[in-house]
Order: sequence, then C-alpha cells, then structure tokens
Amino acid sequence: MEGKYSKSFVYKYTLLGFLMGVVLLLVALFFEALHHNIAFTFSGVITLHQRIPLFYLLDFTPFVIAVIVWYAASRYSMLNLESSTFSEHELSKQRKLYRFVEKLRTGEIDADYHAEETDVLGKAIVNLRDNLKRSKQEEEERRKEDEQRNWIAEGLAKFGEILRADNDNIEELSYKIISNLVKYVNANQGGFYLIEDNDPGDVHFKLMACYAYERRKYADQRVDWGEGLVGSCALEQETTLLTRIPNGYLNITSGLGHANPKSLLMVPLKVNDEVHGVLEVASFNIFERHQVDFIEKVAESIASTISGVKINIRTAQLLKESRLQADALASQEEQMRQNMEELQATQEEAARQAEKFVSFTNSVNHTLIRAEYDVNGVLLYANTKFLSKLEYNSNSDVEGKHISMFINKKDRVWFDEIWQSLAKGGKHFEGDMKHVTQSGKDLWTIATYTCVRNQYGGVEKILFLAIDTTEQKKLSLDYEGQIEALNRSSIKVEFSPTGDIIDSNENFLSAVNYILAEAKTKTVYDLVSDQDRKLIERIWDDVTHGIPFEGQIKIVGKNAEEKWLRGTFTSVNDMYGEVAKVVFIANDITREKLMEIESNAQTLQLKQQEEMLRQNEIELNKKLREAREEVKQQFKEIEKSKIRNEKTLEGFLDAIIATDQDGVVQFFNKAAEELFEVSRADILGQNIKILFPADAGESDEFLSAYLDSSKQKIVGQRREITITTNSGEEIPVLMLLSEAKMGREVTYTAFVQNISVDLF
Repeated sequence: MEGKYSKSFVYKYTLLGFLMGVVLLLVALFFEALHHNIAFTFSGVITLHQRIPLFYLLDFTPFVIAVIVWYAASRYSMLNLESSTFSEHELSKQRKLYRFVEKLRTGEIDADYHAEETDVLGKAIVNLRDNLKRSKQEEEERRKEDEQRNWIAEGLAKFGEILRADNDNIEELSYKIISNLVKYVNANQGGFYLIEDNDPGDVHFKLMACYAYERRKYADQRVDWGEGLVGSCALEQETTLLTRIPNGYLNITSGLGHANPKSLLMVPLKVNDEVHGVLEVASFNIFERHQVDFIEKVAESIASTISGVKINIRTAQLLKESRLQADALASQEEQMRQNMEELQATQEEAARQAEKFVSFTNSVNHTLIRAEYDVNGVLLYANTKFLSKLEYNSNSDVEGKHISMFINKKDRVWFDEIWQSLAKGGKHFEGDMKHVTQSGKDLWTIATYTCVRNQYGGVEKILFLAIDTTEQKKLSLDYEGQIEALNRSSIKVEFSPTGDIIDSNENFLSAVNYILAEAKTKTVYDLVSDQDRKLIERIWDDVTHGIPFEGQIKIVGKNAEEKWLRGTFTSVNDMYGEVAKVVFIANDITREKLMEIESNAQTLQLKQQEEMLRQNEIELNKKLREAREEVKQQFKEIEKSKIRNEKTLEGFLDAIIATDQDGVVQFFNKAAEELFEVSRADILGQNIKILFPADAGESDEFLSAYLDSSKQKIVGQRREITITTNSGEEIPVLMLLSEAKMGREVTYTAFVQNISVDLF
C-alpha cells in the first residue's frame, strides 16, 4: 500500500486509536481497583494483574485498536484518493474532448483525439471527424477528375475544329496544331515533324512547324528515320516521356536566357501502324498522366487527318490529271474527225499522246481502283487493284457480271438513280462510295463514275476510278462516335458572340425542359436569374475576350426550374482570330449541390449541438461534484454489503457460482469446491466451461445457453442436469440461474443442489 494513501492522515488516526486504547485500559484498571479495594498505583496495577491474568491480554488493547484504526484509515484514504483520481481523470478527458470539438468547429478536421475504450461520445465525434475528412477527400478527387475530363473534352473539341478548318494547308495546319497544343497543355516549346517518304531511298522527318514562348519560330530541320529521339520514337511507334533531358539536346530560350526543360514528351502520329510524323513538346513542368493521354488522343486525330489530307491531295492530283488527259484526248479526236486529211501528219503526235495515255493508264492501274462498265451496268474490265480490294482471284470472276453484284442491297435505291443518270449521259458522280467484297465486307472508297462518250456524243461506257478509304472511314466513324459519346454524357450549348443560343444537344434541352426551337429564341442571359445577371455579364465579357471560364453556374429553365452546372465557357475563333462562337460544355451537378447545401445545414446543426454539448458539460461538471460525495458514501456501503453477501453465500450448503456476461467465474463458494472437487483458486478468473465436458451443452439447451456467452440464458427455472467432478464421477444436480444487472454489467448466479442419494 506504500504510496497509495495519505501517510500523515493514517499516522494521525493510528496514534489517536493507540491513545484511546491506553485510556480504555486505564479506565478498566481504575474500576477494577475500586471494585477490589486496591489502590490505583503502580503496585496496585501489578496486584490486579496477578489476581486477574486477563489483564495481561488487555494490556495489548492499545496496540490492537491502533492496528484496527491503521487498517481502517488506510482503506478510507485509498478510497478517497481513488475517487479524486477518477474525478480528475474524467475532467481531463472532458477538457480534451471539448478542445477537440472546438478544433472541428473551426474547420480543423485533421485534429487528433485518442478516445478510450469506454469513451462512447469521443468515439462518435472521432467517427464524425473521419467521415468529414473522407467526404472532403472524395469531393476533391471527384472535382479533380471532372476538371480533367472537361479539360480533355474541351481540348478534343478545340483540336477537332482546327483539324476540320485548315486541312487543306499542311504548313498552316502544322503551326496551328503545335502552337495551340503548347498553349493548351501549358508547355513551353513544341515541334511538329512530318515524314517525307516520296523517295523510298531517303525517308526522313521534316520539322514543319515549331513554337515557343508565345512566338512563331521558323526553322528548317531534318531528322533521318531511326536517328535521335524523334527518329527512335517513330521507329518504336511508342510514346516517349523523358524527365532527364541530356544537356545540349534542347534549350528553351526566353528573354531571361537558356535552360534545359524538365520534361520532354514525344508522341508518334500513327494510323494502322503507319507513322506520319512525331509531336515533340517540352516543358519546365513534369507532364501529368491525363496530359499525356490527351496529347496521345490528339495525335491519333492529327494522324488520321494528315493521312486523309495526303490521300485527298493525291486523289485530287490524279483526278485532275485524268480529266486533263481525257479533255486532251477528246480534243484530239475532234481534230482528227475534222482534219482527216492531216491524219498522216499527226500520226506521230498521236503516237506520243497514246504513249502518254498508256503511261497514265498504267499509273492509274497501279494507284487507283479502276473498272469499266457498259450503260447496262455489265462489267467490261477490272484492273488488279479492283480484284484484290474486292477479294476476287481473276477477271473471269467479275467480267460480264452486273454492277449490283458489288453494291449492298441497302444502297441500291439511291445508286440506281445515279446509274440511270450516268447511262443517259448525265453529270458524273464523285464522292464516298461503299462496295461489298466477295466475303461480304464493306469497302469504302472515294470514287468517281465518269461517262466515256463515242464519236457521236453518245455514252459508250462508264469509267469507275476510286481510292480505298476503308480504314480512314472507320477512324472517322470512331471519331464521330467519340463526339457523340461526349454529347450523350455532357451538356453542350453553342452561343453566338452576342449570347444567342445557336445549337444545343439533348442533355441541355432536358436540363432546361425546352425544345430546340424554344431554346434558339433564348440568350445566355435568359438562362440565369436576375441576381446572377451581373455575374454572367462579367463571365461573358471575359470569354469573348479570350479568357475561358471554368466553374459552377446556376441556370433557370422552363417554369423557373433551377439547375446547377459545372462546366466551361470557351470561345472558338475563326481564321481571322475573331470570336465565331462560344461553346459551353458542362455536367449537371444539381444533386451534388443540393447535398452540399444539406451538408452545410448539417454543419450548422453540428455547431448548435456543440453549444448544447458545452452547456451540458457545465451541468455535468456540477452534477459530477455533487455525485462525488455521494459516491464516497455509496462506496463504503457497497463494500460492506459485498463482504456481508460473500460471507453469507460462503455459508450456504448448496454450491454457488457467480459469472459475468462473458462467462468468467467471479465467486465460487466452499460447497462448490466440495461438489466439483476443485480449488477455488484454480477456478476464479477462468471461464465456466472448464467445469464441464466439451460436449456438455449439445443435448441440454439450458446448459448450452449457460455455457455460451452469446446465447440468452434461461433464468428463474430450476433444471436437473448432470455434472462431472474432477475425479470423473457423474452427479445429478438441480440448478437454478438468476440474473443481476448493474448498468452495462450483468452477473449470473448459479445455485447448484446435489440430489444424489447415498444408500450406504
């Protein structure tokens, strides 16, 4: 007990008890001396001891009383100190909890608090803090993902416009692509390389355009295939991202000097494993994953466009040459009819023209898909490319067959009208045409059907020339599908520079509950409330001056229905750099916004609850002080009652076993020791199951419920069961189970009566 009680207090009362014992002893000696007529002196006291030997024992009375008082005082002091320590601990815990709640109230959700096992309120507030922290993190992640998706969607739309607008001028298209790409990804320098493969013996890349620090840089740079980082990127056909740039490889030049970039990204421009060029972008910042993905998607679109542009240019050149040759041939034939007398003089010239025509025809046969039909649609001739593209082996498989054999049934209606017009000498057809191969596959081409006339002006045959564009068509359809997916997943509206609605997708019409005709009568100012009018005017002024807006905006639809959108206003410029239209791409966040408003309301409610908690804390402290004194008195009474009850139960003839709600033995009387033949010291603190065999509860629901802490006990019913003693003897007994609850603690007391009968 050293150090667990007040020594001065114990010593003081021990001394008083000793003195009281001395006084009592002297009083007893005094009255005995009077009774026996003995003088109350030292010799008289000795005489009393000789006559009454009991006084020798009474001489120890002061020491016995001192020991009793010392024990009682130390116990009282220990209880008093324990009560004070408990009160101080509770007060300290409440102060820590109050400081923790104050930090949460002020927005410090990273505040730390270690709740004890029994601190239910503390655990609840810690769980609330964790939920707030988790909600904030999830909201931040969602916001970042939405920003990245909107950024990518807006960029794809922007570069789609650029690719559609300037696809007839490679140099201008190259500069617009690289300049806008450097600006959009917030890089510092970029280069656009295109492959030059006209000469198979000299395949290299040419720097078509480069851009750095808000100015156009003109350079004439050549990179051979497979050499350097650009050549290696094209050879491997994989995106290359470098964060350690070799010194001297690339310098970013500004008004402040030269410096190596921190990050260099090279993306091949490839379509169907065919490389058309390389994009090179350098930045002082490290490229993030979503920026790399965006540049790769843009590179795919650029490669598809470049491939289409090359094919279009090549086709246009061939068609132009074909028309020129046809016109020249027609002129020569007319001249031959009119000047038959000059035939001999012009034979040499005709031979040269025929040689050119044969050369042209061979060139066409090597480059274009070519076939000839009569006016009835019967195939007269097909070149090798026609056979290979339509998956036939020889001319015998197709010659003499009708053209309908190569046209899908679904396309026959409109194609028959075109053919009837051609058969009558009508205008030639030029455009996209879909044929069907022998295996049933679709073959997309850029085709022309031209009438070849005889000397009388009638239609002799119909010439078919085409270029295979199947892969490009698939890419185009895929790109259109991506745009369609964007329209389906997001809200899109197009405005004129003055704010009038030009066009919108179905998601926007559904959000504002308008039809397209009604929406086109509205302006951007009609979509907001009067309170937000100045805000939208300020946003619109910035957007039309080249400053995009990104954020949340509340719009008002039909019947004053309010919707919250998160999106971007971006201006689209024409070829002169002036604003042609403004595109708004957004997502409906009305549900999230309403949840945010509800969360704010809950936060306000939490603050009110915190104030109530503070008031309750003051009241609790007051009650705690009042209860502290009461606890001291109750503790004494409980201790006396406990000792008295244990003494009473110890004297019972029946076995008595007390366990807590987990089945741990807390009391085991003498009769129980004799009945089960085990020592109390071996049982106390152990689980009640050790007194019974492992299969004791399988056939008895009363015993099964008693031994299993998770089951409901059968209380108040006397049951006959069989127990097994430590020596292995089976004894029938009557068992009654009672239940006592004190707060959250439950105590089960089993009364076990031996009903076996000894015959001898």
